[in-house]
Amino acid sequence: MTGYRGRRFLFGTGVLAGLLAEQLVLFAVPLLIYQETGKVSTLGTSFALEWLPALMAYPFAGLLADRDGGTRLFSRANTARSVVLVCTLVLCVAMPSWTVGLLMANGALLATVMPAVRMSVEKVVPQLAQGDDLPRTQALFQNMELLATALGPGLAVVAATALGKLWLLALAAALFATGAACWLGLPRLKPAASGGTDVRAIFGDLGLGFRLLVTNRPVVLLAGLNFIINLAFATMLSANAAVVTGELDAPESGFALLNTLVGIAGMANLALTPRLVRRFGLSPLGAAGYATQCVALLVLGFASSFAVYAAAFVVGMVGVAYFNVYNRTERVKIIPGEHLGKVMGPFFLLGLSSYPIGGLLTGTLGPVIGPQRLVAALAVLLAAVGVIAVPLTIRSFRRALAEKERAEATASTAATAAEAAAAADPAAAAPVASAAPAAPVASAAPVTEAAPAASVPADDGPPGGATVSEAPTASGAPTAPEAVAESRDPQEPGESRHSHDSHDSPDRKENSRDRAPRQHAPVPTGGTTGGGEDLP
Repeated sequence: MTGYRGRRFLFGTGVLAGLLAEQLVLFAVPLLIYQETGKVSTLGTSFALEWLPALMAYPFAGLLADRDGGTRLFSRANTARSVVLVCTLVLCVAMPSWTVGLLMANGALLATVMPAVRMSVEKVVPQLAQGDDLPRTQALFQNMELLATALGPGLAVVAATALGKLWLLALAAALFATGAACWLGLPRLKPAASGGTDVRAIFGDLGLGFRLLVTNRPVVLLAGLNFIINLAFATMLSANAAVVTGELDAPESGFALLNTLVGIAGMANLALTPRLVRRFGLSPLGAAGYATQCVALLVLGFASSFAVYAAAFVVGMVGVAYFNVYNRTERVKIIPGEHLGKVMGPFFLLGLSSYPIGGLLTGTLGPVIGPQRLVAALAVLLAAVGVIAVPLTIRSFRRALAEKERAEATASTAATAAEAAAAADPAAAAPVASAAPAAPVASAAPVTEAAPAASVPADDGPPGGATVSEAPTASGAPTAPEAVAESRDPQEPGESRHSHDSHDSPDRKENSRDRAPRQHAPVPTGGTTGGGEDLP
């Protein structure tokens, strides 16, 4: 399978197998811990401990994805997850009294490896899809996650009935290994040039990623939205098993049914989302997804029956899916392709740092005021933040994209003029060609300080650092040098290709409409991982 369809099949099958394995673990581990201890506080503490090492790993995972290209890193990370699960299962069978501690350690180890998987996918998706295909591919990946939640819990219930919940870890290990094997069949994508393997070079690349993030205003605003969304959902998810089987007195199959319903909704979204993007555009879809999450979390906080709770849970996760289509598509357009990995590592670190905070809130305030009331309070906070932050983020992205298009147009005009001059006067071709592109570069904003040259993964923190210019405007839009760099190698896999998006793209249409009277840009009325960003 070397053709485009074959590569997409291997890509999709590998991702789906890994997501199914995650669903099995998410079903088995919280129930096992809650049954062993009977305490909501233990669930919250376990959730927080799992996410702390993951946060530390994200920036480094971005560098690894940049230097590897993504495909090989995905296979190695999933192989490591399979080995961790097998070791945990063997130890739990040998020493049953250690089960809770072993499961907590297992969660921490799996979470440490998980960033490498996420960053590999973030790196590879933009390299498989260009132009109009990018939003559709992002929507496809987002809804594959929901599809896994439909199949995973049902598989978990059947397997748990036949084997027992502990042995679900063995099935999950097999699925992780399957995912790793699928991506071995993918061609290794071109990695970015390495900035070196010594400690100074690595931390130099990390520093470059953080600098590129903080100078890119739209992406910083988006990371802030991801933080607040993930805080609310982390609190809800960390207490989910206790609320469903404890406060609402639903059976374990009800806990699995929640995710199954979410997956069914995801399959419907698979066909619906591209149509919604074409009809309404990305920004309204993202704003509607944010508002949907706020309403659903508020209902979850006051639900007194499992039926109401389940309906609100499904609606909330559908809102997450809609917001993440906007979330994932827009940031890829703004972040320079060669620095995607470097920037996405710190981006995930910021957006997901609320996960352990959510777990700690569940462990401390959950037993005092109740986990549902805590979720309701966070839903109100989410809505209050979104009323201001969502319109601000959308306008900031529109300004940045408009600036990028103007810079690309300037670079294209300069290149055309140089070619025309070369054709008219072949003797002067060399000097004219070298001088023509200099105008947009010279007029650009001050150049951001960069580390030694290195490659960068899509949406991940890139390891090296070609010089990047950031316009000193509120939008943080990339300036002409980036556009020039893109235009020099428009079809290179792994490099930024956003300048080649089709003019029929819904996003391009939206941007062109906003370019003149920006004050007329649609402003969402609602409020928005793993997640916001991107709920893993």
